[in-house]
Amino acid sequence: MDIVKLIFSTIFLFSFLQIIASQHLCLNSACARNEPVIRFPFRIENRQFKSCGYPGFDVSCDTNTNHTLLELPYSGTFTVQAIDYATQELWINDPNNCLPKRILSLNLSNSPFVGLFYQNFTFFNCSLTNYTNFQLNPIACLSSSTNTVFATSSLRVINHLSGLSSCEAFASMEVPVEWPFYGQILSSDLSDDLRLTWAVPRCGKCESHGGRCGPRSNSSRLIVCANPKLRGIPKSARYIITIGGGIPVALCVLGLLCFICNRASYYTGRRRSHLFPESNFVVNQQPTVSARGLDGQTLESYPKIVLGESRRLPKPDDITCSICLSEYKPKETLKTIPECQHCFHADCIDEWLKLNASCPICRKSPDRLLPPPAQPS
Repeated sequence: MDIVKLIFSTIFLFSFLQIIASQHLCLNSACARNEPVIRFPFRIENRQFKSCGYPGFDVSCDTNTNHTLLELPYSGTFTVQAIDYATQELWINDPNNCLPKRILSLNLSNSPFVGLFYQNFTFFNCSLTNYTNFQLNPIACLSSSTNTVFATSSLRVINHLSGLSSCEAFASMEVPVEWPFYGQILSSDLSDDLRLTWAVPRCGKCESHGGRCGPRSNSSRLIVCANPKLRGIPKSARYIITIGGGIPVALCVLGLLCFICNRASYYTGRRRSHLFPESNFVVNQQPTVSARGLDGQTLESYPKIVLGESRRLPKPDDITCSICLSEYKPKETLKTIPECQHCFHADCIDEWLKLNASCPICRKSPDRLLPPPAQPS
């Protein structure tokens, strides 16, 4: 059987090299340990292949600080503070620590990014020296010893400063703020990160399911999702899909191996029918196991929970479905077994209890999970 082992080893090595080649070395990268992880659609110039990124998402590394830099076509270079690939959001700031100055000339056109939250701010240049009496927050990097600059979105403050001869409004614009202010902030120094998002390429759903988004091939612009965690189907079906997608030539190879082994056994005279006559075979009949799963009416009677943002469950440590091994996420529908209070994804526990009338965690017997029979009157 050495030839069979050799063939299997060759197939494994060939499949491994195919996987490496398909990835085209588009591995995660970063400018430094504490910097954001960079992967598709972003790529680091001169460090990752051009095919590893999407047009407009090139970043670079500052040679002095190792900060991650993003250049916007009409607004210059910003530092990338964080990237959320699942929600398709990023946070940027000014490398020179004067973000309000950059906001005054901010222009996101001709870039793939837009603000997630916009709020209108009016900028005032005042000669006030007692601004603390007005409870206003000055913009230090735009102010000097003779004037103070404020930015406010409060109509009350705008009207008040506009009525002062010592203040002059010099700009009003929509700012892509991290969070919108609802009147409780009289003024802001606008030093918080700008929160941006992008619509194309659409990789958020792929990323939220644990997949890797990227081009289908080095020469293709078609974006595909690789290796997502499959949800909503039985676990056995996931294995079949994974194997079928990961090794497309497995069936052909298996057929070839069967043919080789059959021919080899034929020519060596070691056919199974000669060594083991049919009359000598004793087939032990497998014991029949009757299905003891729960019926549909019982499954429907189990309480359902739509998980909130806090992901709070009856058992504080219950954060992962023990059937599919996936962590619970907000807005997912869970189902609880009343007798033991263990929670699972609704689809997962339904599939399980149709075949096994026992809790996957505590393994209580079916008699203890099923409701007691009605007593005769």
